[in-house]
Amino acid sequence: MITLNTGARIRRAAAVGVTSGALLATVVVSAAPAQAVATPSIAAKGGYIMNNATGKTLYTKSADTKRATGSTTKIMTAKVVLSQSNLNLDSKVTIQKAYSDYIVRNNASSARLIVGDKVTVRQLLYGLMLPSGCDAAYALADKFGSGSTRAARVKSFIGKMNTKAKQLGMTNTKFDSFDGISNGSNYSTPRDLTKLASNVMKSSTFRSIVKTKSTKQKVTTKTGGYRYYPWSNTNTLLSNYSGSIGVKTGSGAQAKYCLVFAATRNGKTVIGTVLTSTSASQRESDAKKLLTYGFARLG
Repeated sequence: MITLNTGARIRRAAAVGVTSGALLATVVVSAAPAQAVATPSIAAKGGYIMNNATGKTLYTKSADTKRATGSTTKIMTAKVVLSQSNLNLDSKVTIQKAYSDYIVRNNASSARLIVGDKVTVRQLLYGLMLPSGCDAAYALADKFGSGSTRAARVKSFIGKMNTKAKQLGMTNTKFDSFDGISNGSNYSTPRDLTKLASNVMKSSTFRSIVKTKSTKQKVTTKTGGYRYYPWSNTNTLLSNYSGSIGVKTGSGAQAKYCLVFAATRNGKTVIGTVLTSTSASQRESDAKKLLTYGFARLG
């Protein structure tokens, strides 16, 4: 009986050893695909993604080359506003003719703000980030800059944008505008813009705005009535990539097509930027490739 029991124990031990070996083999095989993910090819001249939680780089393509940023500049516009001490998001700004004149003069993207309407700072941030309103950007710069004239306030606000860039370690970035309509020296890099987006996404207000696909905002008119501004987000990735949470498109003659983007899956967030892509559809395709690659790298 003792011999039989000993033999049974030996057989059981052998079986456990075989099972453990099989499990080990399974683990090795299943882990292999994550390591073997092919690095994607993108049309954009510059690209960068990172693990938002750790800041670890997951992909780079000319990530530190300075390029025109288009309306991705408005991420910094929002950051400066949200960094104001004692910020009241419900304070109202009266829309000035100068803002609409600016849109017409520059043939710029617009939130279609109407002169005399009273619009809250929070609503202006929606107008800034969803339809990419350069009029909303102008209103915010005028509101939060310092000085006795509008020109002085705008100059002051752009100064705040550059100060904030330095504070965030954006060493290859310079702003000469509040909206990306550049005088020739408005530039950043995929790495710097990703760093900025990661920082401002810590704001619950900003996160809530940039993940919004569309909204209707009720504002007070000059005569004391009200009207609604219907705004749709220019970031189509929100509808076309599962887990997408933001953040901002950009385009222009020099910038071509840009996108700062982020998505969360299984509790992990990948955040990144593509600059100087070839079309609106291609920048989205580039971002999708990089996000999928990033999540595969994270496992």
